[in-house]
Amino acid sequence: MLTMNNITKVFRTDLVQTYALREFNLNVGEGEFVAVTGPSGSGKTTFLNIAGLLETFDGGSYSLDGEDVSHLNDKARSRFRNEKIGFIFQSFNLIPDLNLFDNVDVPLRYRGFNSSERKRRIEQSLEMVGLANRMKHLPSQLSGGQQQRVAIARALAGEPRFLLADEPTGNLDTKMAHSVMDLLKDINEKGTTIVMVTHDPSLAKQAKRNIYVRDGRVSELHEVAAFAEEESQTTAKASNG
Repeated sequence: MLTMNNITKVFRTDLVQTYALREFNLNVGEGEFVAVTGPSGSGKTTFLNIAGLLETFDGGSYSLDGEDVSHLNDKARSRFRNEKIGFIFQSFNLIPDLNLFDNVDVPLRYRGFNSSERKRRIEQSLEMVGLANRMKHLPSQLSGGQQQRVAIARALAGEPRFLLADEPTGNLDTKMAHSVMDLLKDINEKGTTIVMVTHDPSLAKQAKRNIYVRDGRVSELHEVAAFAEEESQTTAKASNG
């Protein structure tokens, strides 16, 4: 489903060049649920942006859903992204003055679906996340967890092959976070491939596979356990504060 070989991404200024990713290699099979963890500044966000065709890269190759996307132009990247990839963001990114139905509808309009097909997809996706009876509500009338479910419905309405989730529970309390994780696991069980970036080891453990990113590379698996222990100790110290 996703294959990155020796991906390199460099950010340059007049005086400095910084490697965000360096010889980054990753394979994600169809139907997997992969959690990506690692410290701040490790390259997780850059990886996610490249995976979602939001950023280009400087070296290596990238194949998604059987197609080499390394050299697509902007128009082709936009088309591929809109048809194949669903995005879930930490901040929900809902349009505040549109109701739930219209929020989910926005990306479908760019796909050129007729009104009956859009209505079918919107109702189906809102039903899947348990909000079919709220479709005329505004985002401000929902809890944080419900708003994230709308964001997931918006991603699902396009029937993507691949879901990218960037800290999807970062703005939620523990109960809501686990509710969203249960929903993502259910979506994955139905066949959608998911890659999720998270700082929470307890949530990462619920994915089918964890990878750990450090200094722009995928690191050894034993570092995942070390990261989980480090984060656990940090949380415990904060609680005892």
